[in-house]
Amino acid sequence: MKKKIGIKDILFLQLVIMIYTGSGIAAKLAAGRELFSPGFCFFYGLEIAVLGVYAILWQQIIKRFELSVAYANRAMVLVWSLIWAVCIFGDRLTVQNLAGIALVIAGTVIVNLDTGEGTT
Repeated sequence: MKKKIGIKDILFLQLVIMIYTGSGIAAKLAAGRELFSPGFCFFYGLEIAVLGVYAILWQQIIKRFELSVAYANRAMVLVWSLIWAVCIFGDRLTVQNLAGIALVIAGTVIVNLDTGEGTT
């Protein structure tokens, strides 16, 4: 039986995915520091902490969503990572980036459209 997905659930799922992408930000910031320097240790520790928070929140996600829907939404990691790359690290967007992001968003929207009718 399909679970009813509300807008609050989808927003919570996206928040959890955004939190997960924070681990990548921390990893990139740690990589720019000298090995075992205070900055490296801080950002590496932050990465581990973010992943711990994400693991706890992911358990809440899989209680609310069908597993197939939850995992399909993880593709949004690509979107959030690209946003952070542009906003935080100054990366440039390309046409290929935008086309890929459009496909990811379209696929995620299709998966999230729940008519309540399914086959078993």
